[in-house]
Amino acid sequence: MGRDVAKPQGGQSTASDLTIRPAFNSDGDAIGALIAGVFAEYPGCVYDRAREFPELDAIADDFKASDGRIWVAVDPDNRIFGCFGIKYDAQAKEAELHKVYLHRDTRGRGMAQKLMAKALAWLGQTHPDCVTVMLWTDTRFEAGHRFYEKCGFARTGESRILDDLSASSEYQFRFDFGTYQKALSF
Repeated sequence: MGRDVAKPQGGQSTASDLTIRPAFNSDGDAIGALIAGVFAEYPGCVYDRAREFPELDAIADDFKASDGRIWVAVDPDNRIFGCFGIKYDAQAKEAELHKVYLHRDTRGRGMAQKLMAKALAWLGQTHPDCVTVMLWTDTRFEAGHRFYEKCGFARTGESRILDDLSASSEYQFRFDFGTYQKALSF
């Protein structure tokens, strides 16, 4: 059974109202509803779960199969306000961020930073040989670009166009994880 996506009542949620926990396969419906809500904020962003997000049927297993994890930010009623995933390629010694979404009423309140910190801490503990972290993000998600840059990611100059229903164009960002880990070990 899936979880409910966040629908704030009587005011906005704050990051302090939310807790972070690992996502379960049963969270796929609520994560999908969260993604659909974010996509609805951008003209031309089309959400079609069956065609473009089949991994939501077993979202936790999908990340584990790629040596990764996904977390969700939930309120006391277990409604999902955000998600943040990371997958690891041992051969390349590179991690990739995926499924980084926050409910609009939760943005700007520190939850994205908490989710990022959780993912990077897990990465350092589980894959200490990781050298870089990268991600692809839709060119329309400008607030996300600012967030990644604030967290130390740099745009690489690489871009790609996806063969998806939204005709998405994406920018690549990269983060030197090896230097980050060395800075934390002083």
